[in-house]
Amino acid sequence: MYNLYFIVLRKVILVLIFFFFVASNIFCELSSESEDAKTMDLYREISNIDDPDLLWELLLYSPDSEKSAEIIIALSKFGKGNKKIITNINNYLMKINQSYRAGETVDYIVVSSCISAILELADGSSYPVLLNTITSGYPEVITFEAQGAFEIIPGNLQRFLLDVIEKNPDVEKFAAFRIVLNSEILNERLSILERGLLAEIALEYSLRADRSNADLTEMRYDAVLMLTRLQWKRANTLAISHYHYILIDFQRGIVPKERFIDAIECLGAVGNSDAALVLGLQLGLRNSRTERTGDFDSDIIYAIINALGSIGDKAAYEHLLNVTILPYPDYIIAEAREAISRLKW
Repeated sequence: MYNLYFIVLRKVILVLIFFFFVASNIFCELSSESEDAKTMDLYREISNIDDPDLLWELLLYSPDSEKSAEIIIALSKFGKGNKKIITNINNYLMKINQSYRAGETVDYIVVSSCISAILELADGSSYPVLLNTITSGYPEVITFEAQGAFEIIPGNLQRFLLDVIEKNPDVEKFAAFRIVLNSEILNERLSILERGLLAEIALEYSLRADRSNADLTEMRYDAVLMLTRLQWKRANTLAISHYHYILIDFQRGIVPKERFIDAIECLGAVGNSDAALVLGLQLGLRNSRTERTGDFDSDIIYAIINALGSIGDKAAYEHLLNVTILPYPDYIIAEAREAISRLKW
């Protein structure tokens, strides 16, 4: 009898344990469903959430790209001046860029929303991630958005650009300088002094670089164009060095004639008496060949004469005078006479 009682009691206990286990699971599932429902309610009410920490948590666990984009825009609405939010969004976009550069698929809508948020937050600390975005190889529309934000957001842009040229990867040096060269907005935003100094340092740095480096070679060409446009006289010595580089490359057929003419025009715009001696020597050599063979390149001759007239150094007088008695076209002879009239005695 005692054994039967014990057996029944054990079965009752096992049944109770089983029901307790089932009830616990049901409660956990209901609890989990309740939490999921609350979370989904939060995602539906993103525009009404004013807690940046909560928004950031939602972003990290966002179920889709559209919700992520909505959260990022919501963060930007009240994050101006909030360094934590600005840093988080900068870092978030930087990680996306790294993934994209590694060949992973990313959501362009999220990238675009980060750029929009950065534009709204308007903080100079976003310059690095915007430049990184510009050079990540995104489709043109994304690159265009990033460049637009880069041009507009406030901050010490010149200091950032100088740091880029001194420290960043070569592709970013070139990209940053090309933006300044071609951007009307930045040409208005940066003073002549700031742009001149930037172009001077870009030329100096690129002249020291390996000549096989395509990015820095292109930056050197761009720097020469900007120095010419600005007539930046401080760059005379650098411009002469560039001219000698280009002259050798042109004679070897490595660069087109247009690059050589750009170098000549740069000397005319920024050069002093040293530049006049360099150009005078080149004109003298070409005059001798014209006299000896009758063969000449009118574009190069014209560019040298014009540059010597711009410099106005009297050391060029004999070479210019010789132009007027050689079988050059009338417009070249007329340009030589004009250059002579501009010489300073």
